[in-house]
Amino acid sequence: MHPEIISISLFWFVTAFTPGPNNIVASYSGFNFGLIKTIPHILGVILGFTTLVFLLTIGLINVFKLYPIIQEILRYLGTAFLIYLAYKISFSQFSENKLKENPVKFIETFLFQFLNPKGVIVGIIVVSTYVETGENYFLYSLWVIVLAVLFSSTSIISWTLLGKFLRKFATNDKFIKYFNYAMSILLLGSVITFYL
Repeated sequence: MHPEIISISLFWFVTAFTPGPNNIVASYSGFNFGLIKTIPHILGVILGFTTLVFLLTIGLINVFKLYPIIQEILRYLGTAFLIYLAYKISFSQFSENKLKENPVKFIETFLFQFLNPKGVIVGIIVVSTYVETGENYFLYSLWVIVLAVLFSSTSIISWTLLGKFLRKFATNDKFIKYFNYAMSILLLGSVITFYL
């Protein structure tokens, strides 16, 4: 067993369950569309983030160290996407008579993981801290990736269920509109934290 398994788990837990772009969008989607229609977002986060961590373990981290400008460009692209997404969430219209389609697609969510400043930074920290080169490289990488899947899955599903639970209190269109505004503001707030 990895000697620092508890430390890795605590790190993943804190970073996965704290509010961030993926979790805020999951709550928004769970609230407005329910669990089933949020599955593309859930799978996009889990598979996208795990792929990012995998790529970091096999060498992408060295590219970021050699060319930090790439990470900076990704941060700005991620910011632009989040502002666009906050706009879509804020101005989404609700109607009981109209079957709404979730604005967040699997491929968008999957690709966003490579632009998500929080996810990229967390991935770089965990790989550079816990994955050591040498004879235990494969085992350490495996533990980091398995725990990334475990914590990203439980986190994104929990935030989706939180949104779905809050839906019970949505008694009118005004409440739904304010909830969507609140999610947009939280999303924009998470963007600001990338620059502090």
